[in-house]
Amino acid sequence: MRSMLYNKLPLTMNTYCFGRTLATASCSLSPVQLPAQKEAHFWYVLPNEVKCTNLLNRYFEILSPCEKENVLRMRGEELKKSALLARALVRTTLARYQTNCQIGPKSLKFRKNSYGKPEVDWQYADDWNLPPLHFNISHTSSLIACGVTVGSQIGIDVEEKQRRLKNDILAFARRYFSPHEVEMLAHIVDPELRRHEFIKLWTLKEAYVKALGRGFSASPFNTFTIRLRDHLKEGIHVLPHVISKEDDIFAEPSGELEDLSSNWHFVLLELLGSHYAAVCIEKDSTDEDKGSIPINMTIRKTIPFVEDECISATDTVAVIGGLSKLLV
Repeated sequence: MRSMLYNKLPLTMNTYCFGRTLATASCSLSPVQLPAQKEAHFWYVLPNEVKCTNLLNRYFEILSPCEKENVLRMRGEELKKSALLARALVRTTLARYQTNCQIGPKSLKFRKNSYGKPEVDWQYADDWNLPPLHFNISHTSSLIACGVTVGSQIGIDVEEKQRRLKNDILAFARRYFSPHEVEMLAHIVDPELRRHEFIKLWTLKEAYVKALGRGFSASPFNTFTIRLRDHLKEGIHVLPHVISKEDDIFAEPSGELEDLSSNWHFVLLELLGSHYAAVCIEKDSTDEDKGSIPINMTIRKTIPFVEDECISATDTVAVIGGLSKLLV
């Protein structure tokens, strides 16, 4: 990583990357139409596919001084690379959505809300009519993702399907989950199936907390329950106790934090056969009396400045929970 950040090669030279020719001086970001109401865009990058030193240097150059410092502070090359790709993905993704002006990824400004959630800070003229973009990021060591909406808060989380816990799953769930969720997991006899359902629940809960934007201390996991509307009978989960694509997923606040809103859409995805991804977006006020309405989603794989691919219609992505329509 030190050679990547300090012994930089000239950025004007052509560099052969990943079997593709990258003209680093002339590459630009393809503009993308803004998400519509009740629509979310989900972008992801695979770190093991980004190996070109010149490209990583270019990502580093579009970061703010504070972001650069945070990247360099990380210990180990892989953690540095992951932090760099996360910030570069956010900047290059948001820079695509402008309409009446051109703001490069390096010029984007960010601020944090009172709980520390990052937001876009449009420090420009009002008559530019810049879009009310909302975004959220999540990453594992093998996949980094960014979700984008317009006018609706969003939270996302990604987890590897093979994630293992050192502790017993039920003991861990009793510490962090609601009693209803613990009961749901306890009814699953097969340990491998229980592990997968635990990861799905964790991913959905984390996406919800991140969408709320209040931080984990202000909305602990055990203060709300992820419920499956089709599996409710007199307030109790009934078999099969697993999340499926037919379920309308929702969050039910409980305890001392009943002020947490339950006005959210949830979608649970499987990516590449190796990851679960949860998306939580705020419902439009016009949806309150319309029952369950699917979220429209577009899924894109990217290597910023090199290539973008819409994978919504491919077998590398599948909706496995919640109500959603994948757009091409």
